[in-house]
Amino acid sequence: MSQMRTPEGRNLTAKTLIGDNIRNSQGENLGNVQDLMIDLEGGKIAYVVVSYGGFLGMGDKLFAVPWNAFRLDAENHNFILDVDQEVLKNAEGFDKNNWPNVADRDWGQRVHQHYGTRPYWDERV
Repeated sequence: MSQMRTPEGRNLTAKTLIGDNIRNSQGENLGNVQDLMIDLEGGKIAYVVVSYGGFLGMGDKLFAVPWNAFRLDAENHNFILDVDQEVLKNAEGFDKNNWPNVADRDWGQRVHQHYGTRPYWDERV
């Protein structure tokens, strides 16, 4: 999976990213950015919280997708997640009132394995 890339020399606020569309390389809509999960120990974004499904925010499901699974198309305010819709639909999701224990490394391993990414905590130097 490719690494998240931002335009060279640019910083973005989290607020700028919230609500951005998520598409795959075939242009299919995979939802939008609901939130970001920050690893306070490492000082980096760990996961993008993706809202997918439902209608007008009702009945949608949330998914934590590793930050390093995305490419950013900053000009078009799109995140590119190179998976088909079935991969997202079959992921371990949660609802807005029942978030997973993101400190649980077993949970994190399953999420990273599902998206074929290296766990962010293994990337620390």
